[in-house]
Amino acid sequence: MDFTTLTIKVLKMLSIAGSYGIGIILLTVIVRAFMWPLGLSQQRSMRMMQMLQPKMKAIQERYKSNPQMMQQKMMEFYKEHKFNPMAGCFPLLIQMPIFILLYSTLMSPQFIQMAGDSQFLFIKRLDATLKTSAGVSQDGTLGVSKYDTFMTGKTAKVYLTGEDEPLLNVKIEKPNKAVEVQGELTPGEPADFKISLDNLNLKFSQLDQIEKAEIDVTDVQTKESEKMTFVRKDGILVSTIPTKEVKPAFHYDVLFLILLFAVTMVFSQKAMMSMNKNIQQDPAQQQMQKSMNTFMPIMLTFTFVIIPIPAGVLLYLISSNIFQVIQTVIINKQLEAEDAKKEAKVDDIDLANAKKIQEK
Repeated sequence: MDFTTLTIKVLKMLSIAGSYGIGIILLTVIVRAFMWPLGLSQQRSMRMMQMLQPKMKAIQERYKSNPQMMQQKMMEFYKEHKFNPMAGCFPLLIQMPIFILLYSTLMSPQFIQMAGDSQFLFIKRLDATLKTSAGVSQDGTLGVSKYDTFMTGKTAKVYLTGEDEPLLNVKIEKPNKAVEVQGELTPGEPADFKISLDNLNLKFSQLDQIEKAEIDVTDVQTKESEKMTFVRKDGILVSTIPTKEVKPAFHYDVLFLILLFAVTMVFSQKAMMSMNKNIQQDPAQQQMQKSMNTFMPIMLTFTFVIIPIPAGVLLYLISSNIFQVIQTVIINKQLEAEDAKKEAKVDDIDLANAKKIQEK
């Protein structure tokens, strides 16, 4: 079982009332809850870095003419204060593979065939990007554009002659390269497809007994999928299907998700900044952090406008940002309580020492 199939099964299991949108939100909550200790470590690390920044800057100034000595002193400083400068990167490094996996899953033919047209709240299709050409699957006509590319499903129903079990479910080797268009693809005219027998995972003796095969063919650009019957012709399987021209459509629901992502990211960064409001910061660094907090949402929003991101992935990112805000507020209160206890403990020690002095 590959990771894409496993992810689809997890989403299906989490989908309450058949809603894959709820499944994506629950997946986000589970992932972020599992990462809560790392989030706590990240915020502790960021808080400590802000507190230690003046001393770190002093070391850099003192040894700026000797980079090797500066590095050595900084390492000693980190060890002395039990500070790991890379701790804040761990949550991002863990989330990146999950983001990539979810992206590849929602763009995969398996998900498109099974739940690509799933709706959630105002989202019309979880696999839709900002600007796509969406066709209607399993209607007997393939919506295409002139330069579209195609891929098959992972398996084929193969009918054999002269066998006790004439129907077999056969694995297709390299589904994204198995099917080819014969001749020129002209929208509105029947399209001819071919598949080499070598793409079917069958014994050599069974290849000569193939009569026909039922195979799902998906247009990579439009995400439309049609079940086609391929018949044997010499050493290949061939099939013909009517086509119609489809034109790119602009999805305003996906645009709203992109803007909502930007808003939730701004709130997430404001929450992270608020945890350092009582800590003295270097003015230059504070200004740089404010600039980054302004620049990052704008840059990512612009990136998502250019790069096709499925609505389901945006839903995951928005849910993750909302969880991040809640987590930051809760952990910030926890850290403030810990600092208050430390200050109270120090005050008690000072008071006890003061009493001892008075006794003398």
